[in-house]
Amino acid sequence: MNIKDIIEEKLSEVILNVYQLKDIKLEIQENKTEYEGDFTIVTFPLVKQLKKNPESIGVELGESLTAQTELLESFNVVKGFLNVKVKNQFFIDQFKSANESFSKIEKKNAAVMVEYSSPNTNKPLHLGHVRNNLLGFSVAQILKEAGYDVIKSQIINDRGIHICKSMLAWEKFGNGETPETTNIKGDKFVGNYYVEFDKNYKKEIAELTAQGISEDQAKKDAPVIKEAQKMLLDWESGDEKVRALWSEMNSWVYKGFNETYKRLGVDFDQIQYESNTYLLGKDLIQEGLEKGILYQKEDGSVWCDLTDEGLDQKLLLRSDGTSVYMTQDLGTAVERFKQGNIQKLIYTVGNEQDYHFQVLFKILKKLGYAWADQLFHLSYGMVELPEGKMKSREGTVVDADDLMQEMHKTAALKAEENGRLENLTEEEKEVSYETIGMGALKYFMLKVDPKKKMLFNPAESIEFNGNTGPFIQYTYARIQSLLAKAEYGYKEISEVSFGEFEKELIILLANYKTVVERAAESLSPALVANYVYDLVKSYNSFYQSNKILIQEDENIKQFQLNLSDLTGKIIKKSLELLGIGTVNRM
Repeated sequence: MNIKDIIEEKLSEVILNVYQLKDIKLEIQENKTEYEGDFTIVTFPLVKQLKKNPESIGVELGESLTAQTELLESFNVVKGFLNVKVKNQFFIDQFKSANESFSKIEKKNAAVMVEYSSPNTNKPLHLGHVRNNLLGFSVAQILKEAGYDVIKSQIINDRGIHICKSMLAWEKFGNGETPETTNIKGDKFVGNYYVEFDKNYKKEIAELTAQGISEDQAKKDAPVIKEAQKMLLDWESGDEKVRALWSEMNSWVYKGFNETYKRLGVDFDQIQYESNTYLLGKDLIQEGLEKGILYQKEDGSVWCDLTDEGLDQKLLLRSDGTSVYMTQDLGTAVERFKQGNIQKLIYTVGNEQDYHFQVLFKILKKLGYAWADQLFHLSYGMVELPEGKMKSREGTVVDADDLMQEMHKTAALKAEENGRLENLTEEEKEVSYETIGMGALKYFMLKVDPKKKMLFNPAESIEFNGNTGPFIQYTYARIQSLLAKAEYGYKEISEVSFGEFEKELIILLANYKTVVERAAESLSPALVANYVYDLVKSYNSFYQSNKILIQEDENIKQFQLNLSDLTGKIIKKSLELLGIGTVNRM
């Protein structure tokens, strides 16, 4: 229980004792005014019920809290705001409690699946995938820290017309080249052929329109698209040659993806493939028809009417009996709850799919699955760069690998400019550049609320001052340096005097568990990112105001080192929840 919660609990007891009022919660804020006190209690909600002025209520509460609890050292009332100063011993006890409990996890005995990444095997990962992966992975880390059993999952879109386009282009123009013979990373190699297909497709459309054929018709009649469609039919019918090519090209892509994931620092407990799941869901459709939940049109297509839910009518099976994305998503969800023994499923997918997930969850609910209430769409906004939106298709997307390499280079330049890392070996410097560069990228992405569209500015993200990853990593390194110089070892201090900076720091340290719980509930790593930034700012104020190493009072020095040690541990743990590493020297 953090400090605010304890004050709230004691306050409720006093209100019950003094006024015989139950379930009254008064707002408690950290005191940022010039008036003395650590916290401010807002008394106005009691005015109506007690028919007294706020000042007298404040005085009565202050006197009662002083008489009935061991909390307060003093209090003052200003215009109905009760400012309370909490005894130093209470903060010492809170620090001890935070120190003992921060690394303990209370198990919730519930399993959650977090799905993220879910790329297509016709192109490499780009900037949008970076935000997706970082969000999904961080949410999984936070849920684990909050006590859930977590399954990190991705479903790879490894089949369909877009995959056949790259395959066909390689067959036509590849001349037997491979990622090994060209020294090109596998996912980029295959992606180049997807772009090549598009170039040739556009060329054929232009030739047909020049002959007087309408553009819409030309798009259907272009020989290359007809060949791709035939290849898809051959794949679906199990043609050995097509399947062998599909398998080989996908293996190139997976190898490339794995390199990107490794550098990005994300991983998965489970991988599913659309080629194995695309037929799932058809039995559910039949079941829904039999129960009268779904209906069939004259052409044989099957639909779900969601107009009573304020949505639309949704196609679930085409007239030729083939499924749509929604069909397989229904089947995959049912399969996951059946096999994984999970209680919750979180889909990390961009906000352009908001409607899709609304419909998916409503249909599952209609089909009678009670767990449909435990499905969540972690919807996130688009990422833009200062130059504007990314352009897909023409091969002008911001490549994830290029972005990570750029961050590494920028970190190296910044470190050299600032004269840091001069005493490290070249190998140590490279590790540091990578940790700082990736920390800058991840922190900048995750400090923004997932729902918001964001502008990613690489230069701004790598600054060593302000709300950035490197600023937080630098404070961690500063703490490690301090502890090393002091030859620190933990020794409990049960009584010591200290000032406002220590109190503010202890309040934040004691808040760690609450922040994790809130971040887990709201699926927002931004809460952890902004918490650790506040913690670092508070620590720096404390550090600047105390000459810790030359402190003459050994008790005060030990307590300040204890505070520094726990701050370092919580910074490191908070950064781990964001997938960010630390270095001991910067």
